[in-house]
Amino acid sequence: MGKFVIRKTNTGVKFDLKATNGEVVATSEVYASEASCKKGVASVIKNAPVAAVEDQTVEGFVKEKHPKFEVYTDKAGEFRFRLKATNGQVIAVSEGYKAMKSCLNGIESVKKNAQDSVIVEE
Repeated sequence: MGKFVIRKTNTGVKFDLKATNGEVVATSEVYASEASCKKGVASVIKNAPVAAVEDQTVEGFVKEKHPKFEVYTDKAGEFRFRLKATNGQVIAVSEGYKAMKSCLNGIESVKKNAQDSVIVEE
């Protein structure tokens, strides 16, 4: 079972979604309050399992409706994804992956782990 780890930073509050093996599979933005961070967690739980995948690395890609995972390449040439809620807001992002397959595995991990996860505060 995965878990959302909520923690305070110097500038606010953020969460990491960790897979069963303890690896971080998605991270949030920094929120101003713990309450808004928990709303972000709830949004990931609601949206991740039903989100389509939009592969922006291919020319002429098909635009998906929100909620969706957007797959793209960063400046370093690594694959990343961002999860957008139904309102188009980014609610979680990934680390960089060297291979597209690893990035897609990360998305599947978020979909799976978001559903049955517990929320812990550090």
